[in-house]
Amino acid sequence: MPLINKTAPHNVVTDRSLTRLRIVLTTFFALDGFVFAGWVVRIPAIKHQTGASSGALGLALLGVSAGAVITMMLTGRLCRRFGSHPVTVACAVLMSLSVVLPPHAHSVPVLGLVLLLFGAAYGGANVAMNSAAVDLVAALRRPVMPSFHAAYSLGGMLGAGLGGLIAGHLSPARHLFAIAVIGLLVAGVAGRALLREAVPPSPDRSRREGPVGKPRVETRAVRGLVVVFGLIALCTAYGEGALADWGALHLEQDLSAHPGTAAAGYSCFALAMTIGRLSGTTLLERLGRTRTLVVGGTTASLGMLLGSLAPSVWAALLGFAVTGLGLANIFPVAIERAGALAGASGVAIASTLGYGGLLLGPPAIGFMADWYSLPTALTSVAVLAATAALIGFATRRAAVG
Repeated sequence: MPLINKTAPHNVVTDRSLTRLRIVLTTFFALDGFVFAGWVVRIPAIKHQTGASSGALGLALLGVSAGAVITMMLTGRLCRRFGSHPVTVACAVLMSLSVVLPPHAHSVPVLGLVLLLFGAAYGGANVAMNSAAVDLVAALRRPVMPSFHAAYSLGGMLGAGLGGLIAGHLSPARHLFAIAVIGLLVAGVAGRALLREAVPPSPDRSRREGPVGKPRVETRAVRGLVVVFGLIALCTAYGEGALADWGALHLEQDLSAHPGTAAAGYSCFALAMTIGRLSGTTLLERLGRTRTLVVGGTTASLGMLLGSLAPSVWAALLGFAVTGLGLANIFPVAIERAGALAGASGVAIASTLGYGGLLLGPPAIGFMADWYSLPTALTSVAVLAATAALIGFATRRAAVG
């Protein structure tokens, strides 16, 4: 009995610490989605402000991609050296500060430069947050990764919804300044809590680290699997980036939707993705990773065909929602598997590939829209979602666990 009384409080403290850490990390994921959505719903206004064509806007959006890709691998190294929690806080602050810059750009080159800064902060925040989340998932021993990405989607839905409501009342500059203030307040409060928390050692983490906490040398097979999971993430994140940056423009330009309704397109997508991710843990526990990847990719492919080719606004909104449900849990599973295999470096590699799809997709859509049409360009989302399903089935043995 004395032994039980001695150990029980430690277990209670550990459980409470993990619960607090999960809440704080969830807050950062939500903030990430909120800030990013605040930017994307103002893209049509900033496109008009700069007088950019679709192709020129695509080149400017490439600045976000370049900034993110440059910092993602660096962030993995920073996480190994300083820890993922301090890096998460620092990147969240920088992201909140840099989101105010795009409305002050009045030419495509200047817009590309400020988006380079925003992309660098955004990419760093995502690698750091996912690294922290992978460690927490290993400590909890439950597939809760989708819940963090559900918070990102919820934040995106709220950010897009807010943008739709105030699009006709506030200028992009004032809107994004308000987003920055909210971001700094949340990062300051949640950051203090995050810096006080630490993830206890877990069996998964011990296997991928040496006795002094240094990463073990990865085999070619492990690196190859990490790249494969990164490619799955790329295929699905491509669709998220395309809908974020081009969904509103498609509804407004091709289907003559009101600006407020057009902004709601991303909200529908984000809401469906949030619902799918909130149920993701249960889905993974019942279906397993392979079936979740295959069913999700197939569903997203069919949904995006409807969303891009539908002749009416409401049918397109339905297609966006089905796409969100399909893509919901694919990206979290891919990142979690890469992190379980290779720690922070695995998260960095898979995130670089995955968010490369998220950020390189929009400029690719822009070029295809100039060559063909925007609806035709958006069908590429369906093609890559189907590709993710095929890769998930082909790597079904590696996805089990």
